[in-house]
Amino acid sequence: MFSSVISSADGLTLQSCLICIAASIGSGLLAAAVYRLTNRRASKNMMVSLIVLPVLVQAVIMLVNGSVGAGLAVMGAFSLIRFRSAPGNSRDICYIFYAMGLGLAVGMGYIGFAAILAVSVGAVLVILGFIPAFSSPSSSKLLRISIPENLDYCGCFDEIFGEYCTKAELLQAKTSGMGTMYDLKYEICQKDTRKEKEMIDKLRCRNGNLPISCGIMPTSPEEL
Repeated sequence: MFSSVISSADGLTLQSCLICIAASIGSGLLAAAVYRLTNRRASKNMMVSLIVLPVLVQAVIMLVNGSVGAGLAVMGAFSLIRFRSAPGNSRDICYIFYAMGLGLAVGMGYIGFAAILAVSVGAVLVILGFIPAFSSPSSSKLLRISIPENLDYCGCFDEIFGEYCTKAELLQAKTSGMGTMYDLKYEICQKDTRKEKEMIDKLRCRNGNLPISCGIMPTSPEEL
């Protein structure tokens, strides 16, 4: 089960190559499915990358198999990719290494080990994704309120937040409009999302009908 499908005597054959490519695509599909299952706002680009990455890593490993010089050259090429990539959060980078590990195992011909790795690590990621302590609250939203400069925002909306929200935390307060207004950012968790308009209407009465927006809470930039 843990023996390599690439024979040391025959080397890389068409049959073993096709088997490895199929196994890489299958493991990439599993990695993308796990990512989609554990992320509410899954990126399509990230899913495509997770599907294709094991095949690419497998092809590179097959090409440099047994060649130290080629291996060092590929290592240098991969190190340059980090500086051409936009930084991602730590969980996304974990999925990238997950896909690369699968491609590495398949590229060396250990398809049985790659299957066990894909299922076991994927199961851990799914379980952790459904544990509340390891996932962000689904009801969190970003609320932005503009108020005139003469309105004291400290405690101004506490009564409304207490009625409609289980949590309301002031994240930022900054001046806008040449100092004539304040732009407030809150992280809120609503008791009932169906009453969002009712809450905003009451906030409009309190802030003088200035702009208010309520949307999805952006993900935190947890960089490695």
